[in-house]
Amino acid sequence: MNRKVLYQGEVVNLGIEAVELPNRQNMQLEVVRHPGGAAVVALDKNQRVCLLRQYRHAAGGWLWELPAGKIDTPELPRQTAERELQEEAGLHARHWQALGSFLSTPGFCDERIHLYLARDLDTTATDRHPHEVIEVHWLDFETALHQVREGKIDDAKTMLGLLMAEANLGAEH
Repeated sequence: MNRKVLYQGEVVNLGIEAVELPNRQNMQLEVVRHPGGAAVVALDKNQRVCLLRQYRHAAGGWLWELPAGKIDTPELPRQTAERELQEEAGLHARHWQALGSFLSTPGFCDERIHLYLARDLDTTATDRHPHEVIEVHWLDFETALHQVREGKIDDAKTMLGLLMAEANLGAEH
């Protein structure tokens, strides 16, 4: 691949890539390379889900999100999920289930986010980074799903994670 790096940061690598498309047309595309991430639907024994109210400058303010974060090489996605659940929410889970993964913005970025359902939770100490402004909240799972359907939760990984967990939990019964 012919790539000219324009910017290399802690999270992303932005470059111009010369590509030949399947229709044989040659183009130069702006592409963001990202290591990927993991997000966790953490459900307690009372069917409440852990949601974070987190300040996101790029999104213009406060968002409702699942505990989530960037994969740190050489971590596997599940290890990232476990680490982020502990760091952001102060939780440890004994039962983990993969819900799948998705490409967040495939038009210009290769970021893939892996989704997990975590249950049988214990509280641990949090280890937040100074740049994270987070409030931990517990919502009834059905209320969270309703907020997704009403557009009150509009973060893509959170929406998809909650809906994938709902489908998975429904298949168990």
